[in-house]
Amino acid sequence: MNELRWGAFGWNVAVSAGVVLAVVLTAFLIGVRTGKHRGVDVAWGLGFAAVAVATYGVSAGEGDAARRLLVTVLTAVWGVRLAVHIGRRSRGHGEDPRYEQLLAKAPGNRQWYALRMVYLLQGALIVLVSLPVQIAAYATRPLSLPLSFFAVAGAVVWAVGLFFEAVGDRQLARFKTDPAHRGRLMDRGLWSWTRHPNYFGDFCVWWGLFLIACEAGPLPALLALVSPLAMSYLLIGGSGKALLERHMAERPGYAAYAARTSGFFPRPPRRG
Repeated sequence: MNELRWGAFGWNVAVSAGVVLAVVLTAFLIGVRTGKHRGVDVAWGLGFAAVAVATYGVSAGEGDAARRLLVTVLTAVWGVRLAVHIGRRSRGHGEDPRYEQLLAKAPGNRQWYALRMVYLLQGALIVLVSLPVQIAAYATRPLSLPLSFFAVAGAVVWAVGLFFEAVGDRQLARFKTDPAHRGRLMDRGLWSWTRHPNYFGDFCVWWGLFLIACEAGPLPALLALVSPLAMSYLLIGGSGKALLERHMAERPGYAAYAARTSGFFPRPPRRG
């Protein structure tokens, strides 16, 4: 990525921000109309897919065509799958307790508070976290072996992540549909190897996309590193694993499950 392409990349970031703003504002209007703001979680995945598609169009002629297509497809597949899964999971349910608790503390108008603290905040995170997708589109090194080691490695890590996320979500959904499992903890399949296969999957997806962006050069790679670091924090110590486990800690059998099952990175369950 030379000096001239930095200008084009900056324009790409601006376009991506505009696209994300359109996505989150649409979700906000739907939330106001329905009285439920949990739809912002659907907009999360769709926002990344929108950035990937917009970047593919804006970066035409700026980077290697094969790499541009690769990051677009990988990001869009991940984002749309996540949005569809969350949309199906939330169908027929009321407001998400997280947003209900947050908005109960709103100083003033709840809707404007939701716009600022939920929608616009998540929109800003989408633009930040999607930096590897945008940067990779401007890498000019041809996508051909052996120069594309990072692209191949990144795609493999991304695939591992999608597997854990998609299979873990599917296993949990099937477990919950069985009335015999009501009140029981999911501790089978991937959930016996890690307490959070879906979060671990997200972790791998964004580290994989970061690896692809590394081929843009040292300085762009350093900028792209912000993305997987931010996602790692959110998934492990922020609104992901840490928050969920605080809610799960009092459930019967959870202490024993936590003792034998890895908290994040997969490993065989301990015997005991």
